[in-house]
Parts: sequence; C-alpha cells; structure tokens
Amino acid sequence: MTEGSYRQFCPVAMASEILGTRWTLNLIRELVVGSTRFNDLRRGLPRMSPALLSKRLKELEEHGIVTRVPAPSAPDIMEYHLTPAGLELAPIIESIGVWGHRWTETKPQLDNLDSGLLMWDIRRNLRLDALPPRRKVIQFIYPEQKETERNWWIVIDPEDGPDLCAVEPGFDVDLYIRTDLRTMTAIWMGLDTLAKAIDEDRLTLIGDKDLRASILDWLGQSIFASAKKQVA
Repeated sequence: MTEGSYRQFCPVAMASEILGTRWTLNLIRELVVGSTRFNDLRRGLPRMSPALLSKRLKELEEHGIVTRVPAPSAPDIMEYHLTPAGLELAPIIESIGVWGHRWTETKPQLDNLDSGLLMWDIRRNLRLDALPPRRKVIQFIYPEQKETERNWWIVIDPEDGPDLCAVEPGFDVDLYIRTDLRTMTAIWMGLDTLAKAIDEDRLTLIGDKDLRASILDWLGQSIFASAKKQVA
C-alpha cells in the first residue's frame, strides 16, 4: 500500500494514487507532446526541481507508465518514452487541458505567466512547413521582464529544426517580435488576437516582410486555444 493511499478498490482512487502527486500530470503532458530527454523535460517544466523530476520519472517507470532507453543517436544518453499504458493517457491529458482552459477563469490563468514555458511551447508548435527553407532567427522581446527572461531567440534550421535560446545565438535576426508577456500568452492561448494586439500597439513586428506577412501561418497556437472559454 503506497503512502497516502485512499485504501479504496475504486479504479479512480487507484489511478489517483499514481497520477495525483504534484507535477505528475504536467510531466506526463510533456512526455505526451514528445519530450524524451531529461533536459528537454526540464525546459517544459521550468519550475520543477531536477531532484523532483528524477523522482517522478522513477515512480512512473515503476508503475509501468514510462520506460527508459538509450537514445538511438547517443547511447550514453537516456531517453524516457511512454509505454502502452502511458500512451493511453494521451487523450486523457488532452481532455484535462481542454477542460482546464474552458472552465477556469481567464484572470488567474494570465496571472501565472512563465516566459520559459511559453517560449518552449511556441518553439515546438511552430508550423515549419509554412516557413521558407532557410535558416531563420526570430527574437521575442518582453521589455517588462527581468533581464534573464526578457529576450528569447528561436533559431530554425531546415535540417535540425527549431532551437530555443535564452542567450544571443550569434546569428542575424530576421524578425523581432516585441510585446509584453501577458499579451503573448493571451494570443498563444486564444484569449487575444495578433491583429488586435498590433492595432492597439501592444505588439510590434520588425524585420523580414515575408515572415511578418505570414506570421499567422507559421506561429501556431496552443493545442488548447480552440477550446471556447465558458467563464470570464
């Protein structure tokens, strides 16, 4: 019997003992969307300590939800993959996210801002097929944030895909996106629109005219943005 057990045979209670611990569902969310390496999981869970991340991964492995295997391209690096039991959680995690976006209030959602999490989510949801086949560098500037979280660069290589940098990558910037973090988060979550933010001078685009013109095609949105809010 695990610590904190509900001591009930009900499958909901049994599942809650595994999935209801702090950060577990968020960790499974990251695994569901494709993060497999420890450092990538950390980037998707920037406020989770490395020690707790290691503990939760071990627990999920013990419960048969995650398996740990050497990376095909680097056998000395371990990757974490969902087992069939873990993959079965994917639609459940998505449904929880849709419910959370639909039925939670907008203000507290936009009070919990996190530039690292936002940028990591933007980076992995870019529509690469809508971008020209050359290296592109896009800089996001959040002027009201502290210095270490003010500037973010996404470097998109046609062969290696997108990479997120918190320090200047050393390439010329093709497009600058300057806005406040709250506005960018609201746009990403479908709570605001890019056009409205530009019209109200809350967001500016400077640089490559083709990237500016096609931003709605390649920027994308959160997978939960299409869920219609039911509360203000």
